[in-house]
Amino acid sequence: MAVLSENAPRFEKTTMSILVAVSFCHMLNDIMQSLLASLYPLFKANYDLDFVQIGLLTMTFQVTASLLQPMVGIVTDRWPMPYSLPVGMASTFCGLVLLGNAGSFELLLVAASLIGFGSAVFHPESSRVARLASGGRHGFAQSFFQVGGNAGQAIGPLLAAFIVLPLGQHSVSWLAVIAVVGMIVLARVGNWYISHRRQNAGKPAVSRALPLPKSRVVWTLLILVLLTATKNVYMASMSSYFTFYVIEKFQLSVQSAQVMLFLFLGSVAVGTFLGGPIGDRFGARFVIWFSILGVIPFALLLPYANFFWTCVLSVVIGLIFASAFSAIVVFAQELVPGRVGLIAGVFFGFAFGAGGLGAAFLGDFADSHGIAFVYKICSYLPLLGLFTIFLPRIPRYRVA
Repeated sequence: MAVLSENAPRFEKTTMSILVAVSFCHMLNDIMQSLLASLYPLFKANYDLDFVQIGLLTMTFQVTASLLQPMVGIVTDRWPMPYSLPVGMASTFCGLVLLGNAGSFELLLVAASLIGFGSAVFHPESSRVARLASGGRHGFAQSFFQVGGNAGQAIGPLLAAFIVLPLGQHSVSWLAVIAVVGMIVLARVGNWYISHRRQNAGKPAVSRALPLPKSRVVWTLLILVLLTATKNVYMASMSSYFTFYVIEKFQLSVQSAQVMLFLFLGSVAVGTFLGGPIGDRFGARFVIWFSILGVIPFALLLPYANFFWTCVLSVVIGLIFASAFSAIVVFAQELVPGRVGLIAGVFFGFAFGAGGLGAAFLGDFADSHGIAFVYKICSYLPLLGLFTIFLPRIPRYRVA
């Protein structure tokens, strides 16, 4: 493997139109997915659900995606499937239609699993497309792709608050038109993907040589998965139960609680976008250190804050904590080169599934000990970020 000199150009041309397209579709995908969590108060009232059942809904969605995403990533690393992207969006379309017309809790679970399957198919290949279009600016491309998803997660509660809650559960089906738009855009992305593969067919394949000893690579991946799972359990507690928490603690209306959730998820989107370019400039390892450790004091204070400081702290936590994700994905992709789909599947899938499992356990605690107790427990989760001290430095080799 040849090593580039210090004066060699670091980046190639970034294909912004494709990055915009996959980020836009990520936004559409996550708008539809976030509707599920945003409608929990409505489902709780319509179906007389307890917090354990709310947690099961989250777990069904996230575990479906969790179990399938790594497998999809492994398969597409070996046999790329450009047109799998609109197929995944079609599954989400079916899930939304069923969600709007479900007559029982069991059908809600089926709808959640269809949306989860759509997520499992979408993320690995779209993450690969973002990296292919990055021109070497991997942190920027990953954060730009991810910020679309975070923006979608922030917009979803607003659609729930101002469209679905006033008009009723059946109006969820109308929002399935969003999936149709996504299918059209992703079909065009698939065309670009095929063209890109043809243009680069004569180039040598990316080296899969590990930059560190295999045992250390495995250990580092386990740490990264632990950090991501910890972050996502905490985020699941915010997305699934934050509205119930502020309604109970501050006697807010459902719409006001949804606006607070929007503020938190909006700050997550901003933090995610900032994390990528900073990682390109200072390194992914630096961003992980800052994000995972920097959020600890604010998370510990949140359960004891008044209404004003709850708003402030939730925004600060979203900004800092979210900046780590794109850096973690890029760090893992550099750690295991040539396996973009697998890494995307693991970190978008398995680690997010851990958030779903965490949501189910937290729902049990919320039923037995109260929602305020859940947030006191969750305030200690970021302390697991101390494992970042074990992250190694990755040698900077680049193929000439």
